[in-house]
Amino acid sequence: MRQGRRRWCLAIGIIALALLALVSLAVGSRSVPPATVFAALRSYDPGNDLHLIVWQLRVPRLITAILAATALGLAGAIMQAVTRNALAEPGLLGVNAGAAVAVVLGVTFLGLTRPVHYVWLAILGAGFAGAAVFLLGRAHETGTNPVRLVLAGAGLSMVLIAITGIVILNAPPTAFDNFRHWAAGSVESASFEAVAVLAVMVVAGLVAALSIVGGLNALALGQELGQALGAAPHRIWLSACLAVMLLAGAATATAGPIGFVGLIAPHLARAIVGPDHRWILPSSALFAALFLLSADVVGRVVAAPSEIAAGIIVALIGGPFFIMAVRSFRMSRP
Repeated sequence: MRQGRRRWCLAIGIIALALLALVSLAVGSRSVPPATVFAALRSYDPGNDLHLIVWQLRVPRLITAILAATALGLAGAIMQAVTRNALAEPGLLGVNAGAAVAVVLGVTFLGLTRPVHYVWLAILGAGFAGAAVFLLGRAHETGTNPVRLVLAGAGLSMVLIAITGIVILNAPPTAFDNFRHWAAGSVESASFEAVAVLAVMVVAGLVAALSIVGGLNALALGQELGQALGAAPHRIWLSACLAVMLLAGAATATAGPIGFVGLIAPHLARAIVGPDHRWILPSSALFAALFLLSADVVGRVVAAPSEIAAGIIVALIGGPFFIMAVRSFRMSRP
């Protein structure tokens, strides 16, 4: 019975995502009728300005939002699984902030301007930040205590955000204008080149995640019992770190440091499909895509003809959710 419910939930989610994608292609500072959207997708006419809006602006924006959200949802689910911490996610544990500061430094001081160049810096920044939080939280000595990890992540995030702000404020005016939208977590300036880079990284991260999905289920029972069931904790942690670096780094490089998506999506997934990570991972990716794409559409509508960055809409929803999560989950040391 649960198998059937899982399939129905995923099917309904995919249908909802398809409908939301159509809305995303149709709404904005200039509305495009659904019939014109279908016509543009079917037979693109570069001489038609509405077709240009759909193909050159909204299609890459749509794909970027879905891929970035998929990456963040998967990264959050993996982090919550390996740390056994319900509050773990790339934004809260400083991973996104590490990727962001690496991108800002690379663009400002190395002159990098294309995602294919600075995405590698984002991945390295995400990895260094994650390792720093792990060490600052002393998880290697005392286990993955939720309070210690969250506090270490919050402290490191504040430092990295301050560094990012200092660099952006002292950047040239043209660079500052681009950074201003990116730092708020926006997919407004998406391009097909960024889509290609993000897609490659998401596929690589997904492969790394799927290679350990059985081990995630075993570790959920505890490290000792997981080892008794054949799980190799060190290999699982290594693959998980690689997956999170690729996913969170690429998402941050292309869409900016967006928080809370990786927190909310896995919670919804577990509530609907249960504790099996073979279902949690795809469900987290789907719910994250629905969440971020909805935020992007809402951001275009509520302040039309201006826009509010999707990351800001996500934060307005994610902040209260985080507070409720802190109050709901037992945070005492195991």
